[in-house]
Amino acid sequence: MASTYSFDVVSEFDRQELVNAIDQTNRDITSRYDLKDTKTTLELGDDVITINSNSEFTLQSVHTILNQKAAKRNLDLKIFEYGKVESASGSRVRQEIKLRKGISTETAKQISKLIRDEFNKIQASIQGDAVRVSAKSKDELQAVIQRLKQEDYPMALQFTNYR
Repeated sequence: MASTYSFDVVSEFDRQELVNAIDQTNRDITSRYDLKDTKTTLELGDDVITINSNSEFTLQSVHTILNQKAAKRNLDLKIFEYGKVESASGSRVRQEIKLRKGISTETAKQISKLIRDEFNKIQASIQGDAVRVSAKSKDELQAVIQRLKQEDYPMALQFTNYR
């Protein structure tokens, strides 16, 4: 039996589920009567989604569809960081949506400070874009997970490598 137990706090998303959500959104755009003739495109890059449309109203409709499809595929909507709406050629508009992945240094420090302040016997260490939490009791780790779920962080948190 292990003397200490641990888990990692990370911020990730399933890329294949995101690809599927974007594919479904593209299909909805081509089949909906109000979006069919707008020549709206949705493109997925490495860490950004680019939407090109004919008006801001159409852009908002695409946001709604994308959010619905992502939520149905169990993707947290906090992974989307919407950029400014820009003018594109031919009186069109473009918007980039950055994909959040990894925990920022400031948020990692907040998480480890919260754990240090509220749980005396638990260690938290920042490892790159993740936070490793370790303790002698699995029950204490469960309490930390429940406490972190109560907080509202700017990114989606997952708990992995629970051992």
